Amino acid sequence: MSQPAVVPVTCVEEGALASAGVTGAEASWAQANGFSGQRGRLLPLPGDNGAIAGYLFGLGEAADRPAMVTGLAAAALPEGRYRLDGAYGDPTHAALGFALGAYRFTRYRKGTPAPELDLPDDADAGEVSRLREAAFIARDLINTPANDLGPDALEREVRALATRHGMEVRVSAGEDLLTANLPMIHAVGHAAREAPRLVDMSWGRADDPKVTLVGKGVTFDTGGLDIKGAAGMLLMKKDMGGAANVLGLAHAIMDAGLRVRLRVLVPVVENAISATAFRPGDVLTSRKGLSVEIGNTDAEGRLILADALALADEESPELLLDMATLTGAARVALGPDLPPLYSSDETLARDLVAAGTAADDPLWHMPLWAPYASMLSSQIADINNAATGGFAGSVTAALFLNRFVANAGAWAHLDIFGWAPEARPARPVGGTDQGIRAVYGVLKKRYG
Repeated sequence: MSQPAVVPVTCVEEGALASAGVTGAEASWAQANGFSGQRGRLLPLPGDNGAIAGYLFGLGEAADRPAMVTGLAAAALPEGRYRLDGAYGDPTHAALGFALGAYRFTRYRKGTPAPELDLPDDADAGEVSRLREAAFIARDLINTPANDLGPDALEREVRALATRHGMEVRVSAGEDLLTANLPMIHAVGHAAREAPRLVDMSWGRADDPKVTLVGKGVTFDTGGLDIKGAAGMLLMKKDMGGAANVLGLAHAIMDAGLRVRLRVLVPVVENAISATAFRPGDVLTSRKGLSVEIGNTDAEGRLILADALALADEESPELLLDMATLTGAARVALGPDLPPLYSSDETLARDLVAAGTAADDPLWHMPLWAPYASMLSSQIADINNAATGGFAGSVTAALFLNRFVANAGAWAHLDIFGWAPEARPARPVGGTDQGIRAVYGVLKKRYG
């Protein structure tokens, strides 16, 4: 007997082997190997003539099981076609978890071919496909180093997505940013070999509700003249993770045909060092007209976002949302797996948290604590881009951005990490999607 063309993977809850539908011989084999359904444990089942007849996969205990736990199976399985059997729960979540866990980044070396899943009968194939691709768009972009994904290349990637979905595209680059009144984007990226720019895309019917996404697109961050150390610079290819996730989210929105007038703004820069670099102590005039003292050139992401948010806010969108790999303080507070969420609208914040929990894409609601705004005070300008004292760095960054939003019906800011330092269910090590499924879940419910 040869290995089956579609290999079964039987999902087993912790301690529930007896009710998992396995044969007596398979149960004995599991017991002999100490398999009881431990989360992430994958046990091959022997077939005839040395073939593998299938696998048992441990789901762990139901009380603390991630919705995407099947991603652990995909990460461990060899190349081949598989099907899920047993108590795997929601079929769409299970299939999506498997698809996300099978991700491989193979641009620079050949990897082990990914396993493929025959979708469960009740899984939403369209949803699995669009959310898988949304995540892979973000992961591929974040994993690509800056020598192959500088401002020029990132613009090409954005344009390719726009062409695919029939989006209108406008780009202001280099000195044209000054003409377009986007001076802080210009100032941050002016020192780099490749010009800074703002990519402005739109899609959908003009009379549908306006939803605008803004993504931080710093293709590499040296820290500027307040230069980072070597360790701090090592992962700075991922500083365009906000843009990458916004692009993945935009794909999901358009692929699903949500009834929105979608606008996507991606300010793209490299924060480099040269004779034209902006300096600590400089005062920049923003698009909104607020003057900004530069307390730290390594707090550059909020500067380019501020101009983009001010532009977006001028047309009073119903919902304005930005994503950015913005602060190390967010990681100190909540770690790499739990992005803080800030919002001017409590209902939106609750909906995003709930959607993220349901989709195994968690967010944590943090306060826009107004008294901390005094930490951003300047003696010579309207606001400083870096808070004094070193406290509440993620909160003060959000408060800075909030100064540039006045007209939007609701605004939310996600301070994401965009990187998985350790493998998690459906999240291999490396560049990762964060917030896409949470935001998409809210938008689909509101505009689907």
